[in-house]
Amino acid sequence: MGSAGRVVLVTGVSRDLGRRFARAAADDPTVARVIGIDAVPPRGDIGDVSFVRADIRNPVIAKVIVKEDVDTVVHMSVISTPGSAGGRNTMKELNVIGTMQLLAACQQAPELRAVVVKSTTTVYGASSRDPAMFTEDMEPRRVPRAGYAKDVAEIEGYVRGFARRRPDVRVTMVRAANIIGPEVNSPLTSYLRLPVIPTVLGHDPRLQFLHERDLMAVLRHAMLTDVAGTFNVAGDGILKLSQVVRRLQRPSVGLPTFAVGGVGSALRSARLADFSPEQLGLLTYGRGVDTTRMRTELGFEPEFTTAEALADFGSTLRPTGGRADRVLAQLEASLPAGARHG
Repeated sequence: MGSAGRVVLVTGVSRDLGRRFARAAADDPTVARVIGIDAVPPRGDIGDVSFVRADIRNPVIAKVIVKEDVDTVVHMSVISTPGSAGGRNTMKELNVIGTMQLLAACQQAPELRAVVVKSTTTVYGASSRDPAMFTEDMEPRRVPRAGYAKDVAEIEGYVRGFARRRPDVRVTMVRAANIIGPEVNSPLTSYLRLPVIPTVLGHDPRLQFLHERDLMAVLRHAMLTDVAGTFNVAGDGILKLSQVVRRLQRPSVGLPTFAVGGVGSALRSARLADFSPEQLGLLTYGRGVDTTRMRTELGFEPEFTTAEALADFGSTLRPTGGRADRVLAQLEASLPAGARHG
């Protein structure tokens, strides 16, 4: 790196976490310039970030990378919710084709030195056959056939291919656990904000969280630290869903597996929560990831444990009040006999 400081390109800046990361990167003393890219302009202040309106599926990205002398790319635009992308096919296009095009552009950039990709532990899937803790070199027990988890697996494959073709570029993949925090809007936080939390009867999945501030910190650390590879990143410790519900002081309703699907589509159509197959798998089987490499190789230590990240998220929840009783009554009315709430 020259003494002038690095030039960073951040994808996905129209969405909250991408915008916040781009701003934080622009404030970093070792960074000369940040270029933020997205198909739509960001809502909210992006500080000193230069915004380029472009779809990463468009070859113009290659010109931007070369013209602006970009040496570091932070790819944050992989999306987990079809709703925000205009449907599942568009989401797949943006995720998979977008990443392919971005990496093709990176391939043509002789000055490029580092690529950091925000990935997710969703890539491990969730099934009854899972190990207690996934390490980075384990494959999912059930290979995802569709949806977000399949996108992530394909994206990671393209990233590994790029790393082989450009051994001169440092490639770091951050597999983040479920991001949580007062500002986060995701399928999981929408679910935990419901006035009544539906759970799957007979299952108490284990969950790990990463606080939004720790996501920002680990991406910054990955941007600035010369360590290549793939790293699980999660707050210390694991909570069972029953503990999560208790700590959030939310009522829950236990549903037989088949009923969750119906409730899921009801909640989805009410735009209250997204019950994708990935989300249902997580809420049935849970997931744990081993974070040894995060500490020993990447040299990163999250500020928040899983429990502390949940507590910070919970501190901003509104009490459920009478809404809970109304939702429970509606749920009970729609359920087959034998389902119960706790």
